[in-house]
Amino acid sequence: MPDLTHIHPMLVHFPIALLMVGFLSETIGLITKKEFFSTAGFYLLLLGATGVGASYLSGQNAGAGITEVGALKLALETHEGAAELTLWLAIVAAVVRIAIVLFKKYSGLYRVAAYVLFFCAVLSVARTGFYGGELVYKHAAGVQLDFGFGSLPADSTATESESKKEDKD
Repeated sequence: MPDLTHIHPMLVHFPIALLMVGFLSETIGLITKKEFFSTAGFYLLLLGATGVGASYLSGQNAGAGITEVGALKLALETHEGAAELTLWLAIVAAVVRIAIVLFKKYSGLYRVAAYVLFFCAVLSVARTGFYGGELVYKHAAGVQLDFGFGSLPADSTATESESKKEDKD
């Protein structure tokens, strides 16, 4: 089976952007009372929730090969817990919003409830992204230092410099 650990960092940015822009669109729709923005927020919530699901599933595979000890283990567990909370909040927010649209009850208390759930999903995805960033930038989880040179034999640099020196003589 091919190595799929690199898929998670490629996917995670989509639900972050989709949910945040969707919530912004929803907020604009509430303020301006223009249906277009609320509809756009609805579809962006659906896409964002789908992206959260894909990111969550790919994240289960992303930790393969990382030794979980000490501070890294705690950071991974914190990120995983935040990701699970984000998954459930996004699913609940999307399901509630779908139900409200299907039953044509998008006003009053129902609209406020949907808006608050959407807001909680956005806060949660931001928190999860913060912990994911800490994994990479603070704990270097999954980082491979190669610099594009591949693996050089230990003596190759010494041999090359000696042969250049001999060529000059």
